[in-house]
Amino acid sequence: LVCGIGMILPVQAEVLRSVNEDNGLETWHFIAGDIEIELVQRLPDQTRALFMQHEFSREVIEDLATSCMFQTIIRNSGRSGTGQPVSIDLTGWRMQHAGKVSGILLKEPLIESWSDADASPAAKLVVRWGMFPTRQEYMPGDYNWGLTAYGVPPGSRFDLDVDWTEAGKKHTGKIRAIVCAPDVDRLK
Repeated sequence: LVCGIGMILPVQAEVLRSVNEDNGLETWHFIAGDIEIELVQRLPDQTRALFMQHEFSREVIEDLATSCMFQTIIRNSGRSGTGQPVSIDLTGWRMQHAGKVSGILLKEPLIESWSDADASPAAKLVVRWGMFPTRQEYMPGDYNWGLTAYGVPPGSRFDLDVDWTEAGKKHTGKIRAIVCAPDVDRLK
């Protein structure tokens, strides 16, 4: 594949899936070049507990809790030794669920959609700082973590196309068969 301006290079990636023996939550660990992306399931009750401590309406809390949240960690491993940055822009990430392709939920449109009755200014700040940055650049050894949301019901399965720029070239990869944590409270 010849890489010109605007071309995206598909890459071979390793995706490791694991289960935490203590709590049963699953993790997907994507590794390609210098980028590593980890997605760790969050139970809807974990998300409810987080947002109930702040001034959100019950509707917003429930919408967030059932939007398939993951603790997300992205790092530039620096394995290549080039010292080059890795950058991400979540607006380019695409998920496939139930035969449809869509973007993931981003914090800026969520925050903008809430009135002050839905979420106080202080509560909106919790989301601004707690959800993963929409755009970020990482030098070797840098990492960050935060919440990402996918807008599908608990227990859903989806594939995720991720893209990033590494050493000035845009790359893409796929994480298959991601499963949203079930809503344990709703199973009782």
